[in-house]
Amino acid sequence: MQLRQLAVCAIVFFTAGLAVASFAGFREFIPGLLEGAWVTVQITLGGCLLAVVMALVAAMAKMYGPLPLRWLAVAYIEVFRGTSALVQLFWLFFVLPHFGVNLGPMTVAIAALGLNVGAYGAEVVRGAVNAVPRGQWEASVALNMSRPLALRRIILPQAFVAMIPPWGNLFIELLKATALVSLITISDLAFKAQQMNQTTFRTVEIFTIVLIVYLAISVLITVGTRTLETFAARGIARGR
Repeated sequence: MQLRQLAVCAIVFFTAGLAVASFAGFREFIPGLLEGAWVTVQITLGGCLLAVVMALVAAMAKMYGPLPLRWLAVAYIEVFRGTSALVQLFWLFFVLPHFGVNLGPMTVAIAALGLNVGAYGAEVVRGAVNAVPRGQWEASVALNMSRPLALRRIILPQAFVAMIPPWGNLFIELLKATALVSLITISDLAFKAQQMNQTTFRTVEIFTIVLIVYLAISVLITVGTRTLETFAARGIARGR
């Protein structure tokens, strides 16, 4: 039922967007804003992939790694959770060149947002793994499984279902944080909107379209994570 409601909402928002775009004067902004929206989607997808990888690596290192890796994982999590995403973005873009490391704006945007969200995601992974009943670990020991095998075959598949809802929230937060990348010369949706507003002063029309686009992408992320959660739960119930 929830998925059906979300799908209806997505259709309504899309229809509303088309209706708004059909008004006189709106159509001229659509191509430029869609171009910026595509850049935003690319950064969001890249950042989400990096965040998931970093979260899994950091969580496993913090929980089961040797002491040096545990301290490294803790340092990564605390630094990126405890500092501003904007400062991290500026640090990678403006400070790293002083050390001879020059990264392109898109690379910096994906790296900064992915590392930032990955630090929060590491705690999501850790909490989900700890939530798996202790009896599952005991069963893996009884089957003479090594810890990596038990994690891969028993623990992580069950924890994965619990991770999905909070990860959906983190992905939406990452999407909203992409508006910061306009400050490092990337022509994303926010940058295009501000640029058009400065030249046309059509503030209401431009930012109404931007609002609808961000909302539509957020709804798609929500529907995707809810669908994934449903299929994952069914797979666990069937023992797959």
